Amino acid sequence: MINSQDQKLLMLLRRNARASITELARAMHVSRSTVQNRIARLEASGVIRGYSIQLGGAFSASQVEAHVSIKVVQKLTARTNMALEQISQVAQLFSVSGEYDLIAIVQAQSLEELSAVLDNIGNLEGVERTNSAVVLETKFRR
Repeated sequence: MINSQDQKLLMLLRRNARASITELARAMHVSRSTVQNRIARLEASGVIRGYSIQLGGAFSASQVEAHVSIKVVQKLTARTNMALEQISQVAQLFSVSGEYDLIAIVQAQSLEELSAVLDNIGNLEGVERTNSAVVLETKFRR
């Protein structure tokens, strides 16, 4: 279990995973060793699995993103998941309940590239149908 200090540390790391231990300690009003120990414990317990980048600036603004709901032939789910993992524009893949089985977050450099990726997804073996929603604006991201 994590406590409120762990939650605060996770929030700070979500904002900037490259923040120094000193910066994190200052923001949390604790010692550097306390922050180091908390991070080590969160990593060891699997709460923190890794660190990643967030694209920004002009590059991020030029990206086109879509949420793609995917209905899959149940016997081909594992094969479809592996095929989707091979498409570099698929940033995330979620298994969901409801009418569709999966939701893929697709990021492309242009509408043309997005269209091609959506065609590729629709043509994968095991995909029955898809429904796409293009993101018009991101209000916030954590």
